[in-house]
This record gives sequence, C-alpha cells and structure tokens, in this order.
Amino acid sequence: MEAYRVKKVLNNNVLIAIIDEEEVILIGKGIGFNRKKDSTVPSTEAEKVFVLKNEKEQRSYLTLLPNVEKSLLDVTIEAIELISKRLGAPLNEHIHVGLMDHLSFAQSRTAAGLHISNPFLTETKLLYPNEYAIAVEVLHLIEERLHMKMQSEEAGFIALHIHSAVKNKDLGTVNAHSQLVSKLLGIIEEQLDIVLDKESIDYMRLVRHLRFTIERVENNEEVEEAKAIDTLLKQEYPLCYNLSWKLIKIMQHSLGKPVFDAEAVYLTMHLQRVQHKYK
Repeated sequence: MEAYRVKKVLNNNVLIAIIDEEEVILIGKGIGFNRKKDSTVPSTEAEKVFVLKNEKEQRSYLTLLPNVEKSLLDVTIEAIELISKRLGAPLNEHIHVGLMDHLSFAQSRTAAGLHISNPFLTETKLLYPNEYAIAVEVLHLIEERLHMKMQSEEAGFIALHIHSAVKNKDLGTVNAHSQLVSKLLGIIEEQLDIVLDKESIDYMRLVRHLRFTIERVENNEEVEEAKAIDTLLKQEYPLCYNLSWKLIKIMQHSLGKPVFDAEAVYLTMHLQRVQHKYK
C-alpha cells in the first residue's frame, strides 16, 4: 500500500507530507490527529491530495489552511472540482488560494450581516457569461453545504476567480479589465448624453466588443485595416469617431500597450449603432 511521510501537521484535518521526494498536501477527516513528523500515512486515509508546484501559491495556501474551517475547505474543494468539470479545462492552481480566501471572507460577511456591493456585476455577466453561469452553480453549492444564504453579488466575484484560473491570468488583471470596461461605458454615456439600457442586446454587444478589443490589445492581435470606411465614418459620424479615439487613448494608457488604428473603425460603428437607438 502506498504511504506518505509526514512533514508537518497543520491541523487535525490537513498535513504536509512527502512521497517520491515530492511535497504534497493531504486532506482528510482526522488525518492529522496525533500524527508526528516522519510518521507514515496510508494513502487510503487521504480524502484529497494536492500538489501545488508554485512555491508562492503553496506558501499562501499553507498560511491560509490552519485558519479555515473544514466545512469551508471541503466546499471549496468541491466547488473547484465542479468548475473544472463544467469547463473541461485545466485551472491555474492559484484558484485554490484565491477562491478559498474569498469564500472565507464572504462567509464572515454573511454571518455578520454585512452587505458588499458589486458595481461591476452586470458587466461581469456580459463579459464572462459562461464563468458567471458556473459561479451561480458554485454559489448554490456553497449555500447548500454551509447552510447560509449568501448575497447574489458574490456570483460576480466568483466568476472573476473562475475566469482568472481558466485563462491563467492574475486576478488583479481580470479585475482591472472589468473596471476599464465599466469606465469606458461611463464615458460613452457621458459623451453621447444617454443612459444605456443594461438589459438591451446593444449594451451586451458593446460590452463584449470592448472586452474583445482589450484582449486583442493584450495579445497584440491586429484587426483588418479599413481605410475607406475610416474616412467615411470620420465624415458621417464625427462625434462617434472622435469618441472612439478618446476611448482608445484611455485603453492605451490603462493597458500600457498601443492600440491598432483599425480598432477605431469597429468601435465607431458600435457607438453609432448605440447612439442611433437612443436618439
């Protein structure tokens, strides 16, 4: 029977062990109780085995684990398994730390009756619809396992963690992109003197266009040039054309990368469609 050698006991339910010269995290009910360093643990006692390759993530995880109740640890693991199954794709291991840390704070806020607003909820739903749908499932799972009703806004935060993990992006970058989209939408409303209907198909298309523009800029992807259309749009729709360039300059400043000129053409067309609907 395969066995692990104990390196350090974190609490009754979690310990660090060694097998084949590799450090792993073992999780199981009572697995750490009365266990000493260098003692052995049969593999059958471990409910979950984690191998965190990234040293920074491993340190963060080990710092966090002793302060987390087993019920929250269990539901976080179950949630990550659900996310992985739904996406059918590997997740960056930082989700183990990020999601558990977030859920720990969310649980504390809910227990204390504190409400936290999510100003980017609508944009998150539109930017990452697949991740958001999975996040809603995760939220229901957490409520069922922990027997507490959590605020619906939490699904938006969980969706960002999911997107961060599946795209292998830093959560700060994902948050920054969501905030940038929200900022651009605010400028569009101000400059066109309109209030966008967040439930409309045009709003959804605009949000997604901004998202894909940002992703193209980040990936240095160039869209097809359209010189003739560019001249026409500049003449026919000067307000939308100038606004598109203003938005592009904001993107360049926020992302620290150049935006290809052709993006102005496609953005102008989206802006003109929106303006036409509201005027």
